[in-house]
Amino acid sequence: MVADTEARFPAKLKFLFKPARYKVARGGRGSGKSWGFARALLIRGASEPIRVLCTREVQKSIQQSVHQLLADQVASLGLSSFYTVLQGEIRGKNGSQFFFGGLSDQTAETLKSFEGVDVCWCEEAQAISKRSWNILIPTIRKPGSEIWISFNPELESDETYDRFVLKPPPDCVSVEMNYSDNPYFPDVLEAERKHAEATMKRDDYAHIWEGKCKPAVEGAIYFDQMAVAGPRIGNCPHDPLLKMHAIWDLGFNDSMSIILAQKVSSEIRIVHYIEGSQRTLADYSAELKALRLDDQPINWGHHYLPHDGFAKRHQTGKHDAEVLGGFGWSVQRTPMMDIEAGIKRARDVFNRVYFNKERAGRLIECLKRYRRAINQTTNEPGHPVHDEFSHGADAFRYMAVCSDQLSNDEWGGSLNYKRLVTT
Repeated sequence: MVADTEARFPAKLKFLFKPARYKVARGGRGSGKSWGFARALLIRGASEPIRVLCTREVQKSIQQSVHQLLADQVASLGLSSFYTVLQGEIRGKNGSQFFFGGLSDQTAETLKSFEGVDVCWCEEAQAISKRSWNILIPTIRKPGSEIWISFNPELESDETYDRFVLKPPPDCVSVEMNYSDNPYFPDVLEAERKHAEATMKRDDYAHIWEGKCKPAVEGAIYFDQMAVAGPRIGNCPHDPLLKMHAIWDLGFNDSMSIILAQKVSSEIRIVHYIEGSQRTLADYSAELKALRLDDQPINWGHHYLPHDGFAKRHQTGKHDAEVLGGFGWSVQRTPMMDIEAGIKRARDVFNRVYFNKERAGRLIECLKRYRRAINQTTNEPGHPVHDEFSHGADAFRYMAVCSDQLSNDEWGGSLNYKRLVTT
């Protein structure tokens, strides 16, 4: 038995001892989440034989797991004679078993060995991907099995936060807890917290110590802009009386990104966003022609293509501007501007941009996660990373570059391809 004085918990963790399919605790540093989860599982494992899978998105070695935390708590609870701590496993005398693994390398087949677990503890769960959740959840299927989730939130749009905080499933208990909820918060951390409160940026302090979501990932190119963009992310309706302009970042194997924007005076409204890959210009053209927003037809303006849209493709002998023009669209060239100047331009116009949260959600996610590569030797930021989020960010940069050209004037006549290509 574990003495009562050794088994005390923060009041907010009492729910760990009551049945629920999902048990979720989120918050900042020093809250006692992980410590409490480890203790609760060890106590339960000492009272009944259970199998516990301790997992996270990426685990390259046992040192990246909660193995050491559990081992420390075995000793703290006076359970060293009951549990045997092995290099990659912890075993109880009654048959209880704790084992460890990462999710990112798992498949539905390899996860089958986890079907018999009683509790799956997902630590640092803010990093767990949609793919991993979709594979893991149906695998933990033993009657009465539970999924325990502990994490420090990063972005509201992260899969874990969206799935278990914004849209919690049935039979889910989700609590927020911070240092102020931990009666065992140590003095050494209190001194550190006070120093952070006095010296850190408010947003950084709120994220680290109060468990608040960040406006963008650490080091995001548009971090400061996203930090103040909240009031401009919302309904942002389509106005059928205004011209709708399409700003393209071209791609085929890479993502094709299309921003649909309207302009009122100096205000730019992003009312829709399209992203895809392995699709032809004919496919996108057909989608755009069939598009209706808020049950209203589109009053089309120009389509803006970057410079590579005016280079002939060897497959067709035509450039993309010519192809789109052949579908009846008015095509314009996005002004040439190098990447860094374009990023500066995007920052300059950011506070004039309004986003439709529902229809441009993917674009917002790209802007939150657009970042620079970090030199491993100097630890200095370099060029922007080319990844799944850079295409939407590139389209946004192009939109900023041509923002002064967006207008509600009528356009007419056919496109002069020869003039457009040679100017």
